[in-house]
Amino acid sequence: MSRGLRNNNPGNIRRSRVRYRGEVRPSQDPAFKQFASRAWGYRAIFVLLDTYRRRYGLDTLSGMIARWAPPAENATQEYIRAVSRQTGIDPDRPLDTEDRATMTAVAAAIVRVENGTPAVPEEVAGGWELFIRHRP
Repeated sequence: MSRGLRNNNPGNIRRSRVRYRGEVRPSQDPAFKQFASRAWGYRAIFVLLDTYRRRYGLDTLSGMIARWAPPAENATQEYIRAVSRQTGIDPDRPLDTEDRATMTAVAAAIVRVENGTPAVPEEVAGGWELFIRHRP
């Protein structure tokens, strides 16, 4: 099982001062956050992508993924292409981070890139429900 899935952090969100609902503190992982369940980990993905749009004006796959997986640490252009291919979303098309179908597809694609395995639809849906119920 991948590190992200073991940590219930399917997006491999790095440790930071930002605190998310459902986050396990302190994380036992030296580099990545841990969550109480996968659903809470998915919620964190939705929160972070929504923050990128609202706070930083990053409203496309290209912009979001470039921040999520910066070139200093990742093959960012390949990552963007993979998420675009899996979702059918043009990398430069503006995204509505409040649209369930769009964002659950994006999160599932990110998780596939991050962990090398397909996302479990029920876990993604559970994360979306937590995102809607517990808005940041």
